[in-house]
Amino acid sequence: MGPHLLQERRERVFLVLAGTFLCAMTLLNVIGITRFVQLGPMALAVGVLPYPLTFLCTDLVCELYGKARANFLVSVGLGLNFLILFVLFLGNSIPSVPADSMPPWQIIQLAAPVPLPNGEVVENSIGLYQLIYATTSGAVFASMLAYIAAQYCDVQLFHFWKRITKGKYLWVRNNFSTLMSQMVDSVMVVTVTFGAAFLRGDITLKALAVLVGSNYLFKATVALLDTGPFYLAVHYLRRYLHLEDGAYAAAHAMDTTERSARS
Repeated sequence: MGPHLLQERRERVFLVLAGTFLCAMTLLNVIGITRFVQLGPMALAVGVLPYPLTFLCTDLVCELYGKARANFLVSVGLGLNFLILFVLFLGNSIPSVPADSMPPWQIIQLAAPVPLPNGEVVENSIGLYQLIYATTSGAVFASMLAYIAAQYCDVQLFHFWKRITKGKYLWVRNNFSTLMSQMVDSVMVVTVTFGAAFLRGDITLKALAVLVGSNYLFKATVALLDTGPFYLAVHYLRRYLHLEDGAYAAAHAMDTTERSARS
């Protein structure tokens, strides 16, 4: 295979990993805490369900493309967090179209009750946006703080464990980096989202602990279960991308310590 075709293949794989990462992160922010679901003993916000994929994607990017590319991906995700928050704020701040400027059919449509999938009914579509804004904007801010701490922590810990184990024991850097960073994420996102409600007395400490525990139990379980898929993905992607053990698909991705170790 020619170098240009190989480079295109490597960039396409990175695009798939980056797209999956950004999609899961965006879903967390958009659907956020709009609904809570019960999975056995765990009470989870629906936005949490795809979130463990972000850690799998960053670990794969760390392993195949290096620390710099993983940090770049996390930084792009942080920028999208700001974009989501800005669009929500903008949509809430701009005045609505005056009723006398709308055609009659549109006034009727906006004023009509909006049934929700859970059986509840919102008074009108304007009220629906206010509901989305109220339940999403605070969660986005909380997830931004948790995202900054957890995702950068995951990248740093992954390479820390890789140095400690001298590139061996793939399961150690995959699991230990993810489990530790997801604990940071679970504690931060719940405490920031519901901290004000707790201080007002609207939510108890026990309820906060249940939310933190449920979030972490779900994320930790998924992290342990994805060890097998992570091994398979690394094995087949290294062959698909024509990478030797310890080599990276991104140019100039090898950091100083790894360069000196190989020289």
